[in-house]
Amino acid sequence: MRNIALRLRYIGTRYHGWQEQKRDVTVAGVLQEAIRKICGHEVKVVGCGRTDAGVHADRYCANFFTTSRIPADRLPLALNSVLPPDIAVMAAVDAPPDFNAILSCEKKEYTYVIHNARVRDPFLADRAYFYPVPLDEAVMKRAAAHFVGTHDFRGVRSVGTETKTTVRTVYWYEVEREGDKIYLRVCADGFLYNMARAMAGTLIYASEGKIAPEDIPALLEKGDRRAFGPTVPACGLYLTRVWYPGVVGEMMA
Repeated sequence: MRNIALRLRYIGTRYHGWQEQKRDVTVAGVLQEAIRKICGHEVKVVGCGRTDAGVHADRYCANFFTTSRIPADRLPLALNSVLPPDIAVMAAVDAPPDFNAILSCEKKEYTYVIHNARVRDPFLADRAYFYPVPLDEAVMKRAAAHFVGTHDFRGVRSVGTETKTTVRTVYWYEVEREGDKIYLRVCADGFLYNMARAMAGTLIYASEGKIAPEDIPALLEKGDRRAFGPTVPACGLYLTRVWYPGVVGEMMA
């Protein structure tokens, strides 16, 4: 039995998130059906995270076990021949038997894209959050810096999947403007449900003067979700990097 790791890209607009569900179309469900057609047997794919409905992935990792003898380097072309245009397998490798896409993950980076302009761009529909009110990226950078470090992030999560702890370590949180688009890049050892989107909403609140950047440490300590910014729409969120050791890490680089 081989353990195959895949590097994927997908546009999440028409999917009800990653996780397979009985009644809704999901990325995992579509991928599993493609693998069944190519490998000739049922599989269960494990993904590196449960991206929500409408969230995209520039780099996503999944693994599955198979008895198929198709060489790993031929799997992307074979799978892409039966996958829809908004999901693509970019690379595949034979992973160690104990590799697990979610449990073996060392850290992840999400990028939130804001289209900050007076007039909306239809070509960015469902690919960025259109926000016509001018935003001050300098203030947003000051606010983002206070999320960096090891904190209890219960105040920036939505009710959802239960976890043993709400403590996470954020390694960096970068804010960069390119023309009328603002990119919020946050890397952590793990993310709580809607954490990345709630932090992005908090940076917007800071830019508008509704929250002082210097207040964020105290707000994190208090842990009251109502004190932070809103959970911004899923359309602007992308999983952009995932880190692993060994051969899978090399594939994902």
